[in-house]
Amino acid sequence: MVVVFEIWLLVMFSLQLQSVISQNLTCNSDDLTGLSGFMNAMESPIDGWGPANSSCCNWVGITCSSSSGRIVRLELPKKRLTGNFSDLIFNLNQLKSLNLSHNFLKGPLPTSLFLLDNLEVLDLSSNKFNGVLPDSIYLPALQVLDISDNNFRGFLPFGLCVNSTGIRVLTFSVNYFTGNIPPQIGNCGFLEHLSVASNSISGIIPDFLLRLPRLQELDLQDNEFTGISGIRNSSSELVRLDISSNRFSGNIPDIFYNFRNLSHFLSHSNNLTGGVPASLSNSQTISSLNLRNNYLDGPIDFNCSKMINLTSLDLSNNNFSGTIPANLASCLNLKSINLARNKLTGQIPESFKNFRSLSYLSLSSGSFSNLSTSLKILQHSPNLTVLVLAMNFYTEQLPSDGYLRFKTLEALVISSSSLTGTIPSWLNGLTHLQLLDFSSNHFTGQIPAFLGDLKSLFYLDLSNNSFSGEIPKNLTALQSMISRDISLQKPSQDFPIYMSRNVISNTWMTLQYDEIMMFPTLLDLSNNLLTGPIWPEFGNLKKLSVLDLKHNNLSGTIPSSLSSLRNIETLDMSYNSLTGTIPLSFGNLHFLSKFSVAHNDLTGSIPSTGQLQTFSIASFEGNSGLCGKYLLKCEKTQVLLETPAASKDEDDSITRVLAFIGFGTGFLVTVFYLLVVPRLIKGYTHS
Repeated sequence: MVVVFEIWLLVMFSLQLQSVISQNLTCNSDDLTGLSGFMNAMESPIDGWGPANSSCCNWVGITCSSSSGRIVRLELPKKRLTGNFSDLIFNLNQLKSLNLSHNFLKGPLPTSLFLLDNLEVLDLSSNKFNGVLPDSIYLPALQVLDISDNNFRGFLPFGLCVNSTGIRVLTFSVNYFTGNIPPQIGNCGFLEHLSVASNSISGIIPDFLLRLPRLQELDLQDNEFTGISGIRNSSSELVRLDISSNRFSGNIPDIFYNFRNLSHFLSHSNNLTGGVPASLSNSQTISSLNLRNNYLDGPIDFNCSKMINLTSLDLSNNNFSGTIPANLASCLNLKSINLARNKLTGQIPESFKNFRSLSYLSLSSGSFSNLSTSLKILQHSPNLTVLVLAMNFYTEQLPSDGYLRFKTLEALVISSSSLTGTIPSWLNGLTHLQLLDFSSNHFTGQIPAFLGDLKSLFYLDLSNNSFSGEIPKNLTALQSMISRDISLQKPSQDFPIYMSRNVISNTWMTLQYDEIMMFPTLLDLSNNLLTGPIWPEFGNLKKLSVLDLKHNNLSGTIPSSLSSLRNIETLDMSYNSLTGTIPLSFGNLHFLSKFSVAHNDLTGSIPSTGQLQTFSIASFEGNSGLCGKYLLKCEKTQVLLETPAASKDEDDSITRVLAFIGFGTGFLVTVFYLLVVPRLIKGYTHS
C-alpha cells in the first residue's frame, strides 16, 4: 500500500509539474501567427481562445511541448467551427498533432497544410471540406491522416505514400471518391489501417493491399468493388477485413489460409453464391463471421473442433438448406447465431441442451417445427438472453407448461406465426425480460395481470391477436416504462447498424440500430378485442414512446392524465368506442409524430395548441361531433346538433295549427248544417 501511495504521489506531482510548465510556456511567435490566421478563417470566434498578446499554450485545445515550447497538439473536436480555409496559411512547422474532428469546417482543403513537414497526425474528419485532393502530398513525418465524412471527390491521391513512407493510418471513408485503389498505396510499408468505406471506388481488390506487411484493418465496405485478385503464398497480418455492401458475385475465394491472424471477416450484402469455403469453415482464428444478405446455399457445415475462437456467426438471409448443424453446440466460444431467413427445416438439435456459451439465437423466417420441444431444449442454455423465433412453427400451440424456465432471457420474439393458445404462466418467471413480442398470432383469452410485475419489461407488443377483456391495470405500473432504468445492450443481428447516403440531401444517416437498448419504450395492444376503459394511470408511464390501442372495443373517455406522457411519440386510440372530448392538455405533448383518435364517438373541438394542429383530417375523421381545423367549424356543428330538436318543435306547432284549423272547420260545417241549412230548406218550401 505504501508503494502504491508513493507511485500515486509521483504521478500526481508529475502531472501538476507538467501543468505548471505548460502554463508558464511562452507562445512561439510563428505558432501565434499561424493560430491568428486560423482564427481569422473562422466565421465565428473559437471559445476559449484568448487575445493575441496571451500565451497560446493556455488556449483551449492547444498543448505545447515542455521541451521546445512549440505547439504539439491542436484539438478542437465538436466545436461546430465554420470558416473558409482557402487562404489560410499555417506556420506551425513543429506541430505534432492536428485534430479538428467532428467540426463543420467549410471550403477546399488548404494546400498550406501540406507544408507542415513535421506534421504527424492530421485529422479533419466530420467537416464539410470539398474539392479534389492533390495527387502528391508532401508530409514526410505524417503517420495518421483522417479526412473521413467530408465531401471530397475525384481520385485518391496516388503520391501520398511516396513521400509519407511512415504513414500508419489512412481514413478516406464517407466521401465521394471514385476510381481504383492507386498502386502507390503498396509503398506504405508501415500502414496498419486503411478505410475507404462508403465511397464509389470500383475495380478489384488489388493483391498489393493484401500483401502489405503490417496492415491489420482493411475497410472497403459500401463501394463498387466487383472482385478480389488472387493471392498466393502470402502471410497477411490482416485482423479485420470488411468487403460488405459491394458488387461481389460468384463464390467466396478459398484464400483464407493465407490470413493467419484474421479475426473478423464481413462480406454481407453482396451477390455471393455457393457455400462457405473450407479455409473459412476451418479457420482457427476467425472470431466474427458475417455473410448475411447474399445467395449462399447448400448445407451449413463448420468444423467446430478447429473454430475454437468463433464467437459470432451471421448467415441470415441466404439460401442455406437442411437442418441446423448439431455440432454448433461444440463451438465452445460461440455466443451469437443468426440463421434467420434461410430454407432451414427440422427442429432445434438436442445438442443445444449443452450449449453453454449461447447468448443470442435468431431462427426467424424458417420452416422449423415442434415449438414445445424447442423451448424445452433451449431452456437449458444457461446464458441465453435473446431468442427470436418469429415466422416459424405455424399454427402450433404455444406451450403453457409452467415448468419452463428461462432464467436469463431478456428478449423473446415469437411473432407472425399464427400460434394459438394463451399467454403462458411460465412467462411470470422471466424476471429479466425486457422485450416481449407476441404480435400477429391467434392468441385468445385475457392479458394476464402478472405482465405488469415484470419490472424490466419496457417493450410489450401483443398486437394483432384476439385478446379480450379489460386491459390489466397492472400494466400501468410497469417499472421500466416509468423509469427506463435498464442495462440491456446485447447486439441483435436482426437489426444491424449500417450507413446509407441520403440521395436527396447527400447526408449520412443511421438507418437501423443493433442494440435492443435502442428500441422505443412501447406498449402495443392494437387490433384485439379488448373492452373497458383506458386507465387514467397510463399517465404514470413517463418513459413511454409508443402507446397503440387502435382497433379494439374500448369505451369511456380519454383520460386527461395521458398528457403526462411527455416522451410519447405515437399515440393511437382510433377505431374504438370512446366518448367525450379530446383533452385540451394534449397540446402539451410536444414530441408527438403520430396521433389518431379517428372513428370513435368523440365530440367537442380539437385542441388548437401544440402538435395536434399538425396532423391531417385522417387523425380525427369518423367522429361526427368533433370540430376544428380540418372539420366543420364548431358553430356549424352546434347548429347541426340542435337542428333535430328545433325541427321537432316546429312540426309539433304545425300539427297543432292544422288540428285547430280542422276542428274549427268542422265546427263551422256542423253549425251550417244544423242551423243554416234547415232555414234555407224551409224558406225554399214556403216559396
